[in-house]
Amino acid sequence: MRFELSDEAAALRDAAAGLLAAEVTPAVIRAGWPGREGLTEAERPGAARRKLAALGAVGTLVPEEHGGLGLDENSLVPLLEEVGRSGLPAPAVETIAVAAPLLPRPDILAGDTLVAVRHGDLIPFGQAAGLIVARDGDSMISFGRNDLDLIPQTAVDGSRMLARAVPAAGPAHGGTVLTDDPAVTAAAWQRGVLGTSALLTGLALRMLDLTVGYVKQREQFGVPVGSFQAVKHALASALVAVEFARPVVLAAAWAQAAGAADAGRQTSAAKVLATEAAQFVARTAIQCHGALGYTTEYELHLFAKRVWALAAAWGDPAAHRALIADSLGVA
Repeated sequence: MRFELSDEAAALRDAAAGLLAAEVTPAVIRAGWPGREGLTEAERPGAARRKLAALGAVGTLVPEEHGGLGLDENSLVPLLEEVGRSGLPAPAVETIAVAAPLLPRPDILAGDTLVAVRHGDLIPFGQAAGLIVARDGDSMISFGRNDLDLIPQTAVDGSRMLARAVPAAGPAHGGTVLTDDPAVTAAAWQRGVLGTSALLTGLALRMLDLTVGYVKQREQFGVPVGSFQAVKHALASALVAVEFARPVVLAAAWAQAAGAADAGRQTSAAKVLATEAAQFVARTAIQCHGALGYTTEYELHLFAKRVWALAAAWGDPAAHRALIADSLGVA
């Protein structure tokens, strides 16, 4: 199967890529971590997030009559891949892929309201979210920030502002029902899995770019370390892993947009391959950076820690392999 982006999807991707490259600096990513005080507005992640929303990105999947772009999942993947590549510390998947199509409010489309999605009793971005969405069986329910008691939690990626909801007995305690249609609920959840897969491929590409740039400059024995065969082979293997994963993510996007019967299976395959490719790239990148790769103050760790956090988000590879096996009737 040959995948080619539509003109609209390519234009949105390119506009987002240019904006994010200019606005999301390492300082902006670090500003998303707790304890960063005294920052200017331009240094805060919210400024870049609102500029991205001004492009119409939050409304990618929202019909035009509701203020969106009226595009589909084929446009969602390249957009979120660029968000992943940038490292923007924002709940892009939660807002763009899950919440906005269900609740296309002007404040959400403008990027003024952060939306988090609850997974069990844990809520990534829950410390900053103005709206929290949760799945309750065949329904999707929303909560205002004051509807839940939230306790900040430490996380491997501090910019995800993890919170724990108390009590942790499940989402069906109050809240507003967004939909009780099982198909709509399942589709929203699958878009979350798909969007996370796209973030992971973008993160992998960014780490590869950082590492290739580093090994071209770092010298040992009077030559760049990138000229060593072991380094070349390691990075080539990492690139191959990403290039195998990306078409599978695009295929899952097509399956979702087309309403294909096996869209769930394809989406699970995308999450498995994207996660494992990004984890492989992170290990390779740290190794190729040598001792510098283990320095948490170095830029690489901003992206590696995001990968480690997203690996388990929306189902880890083991969970999605089990779903694939079940769909195929494999014991």
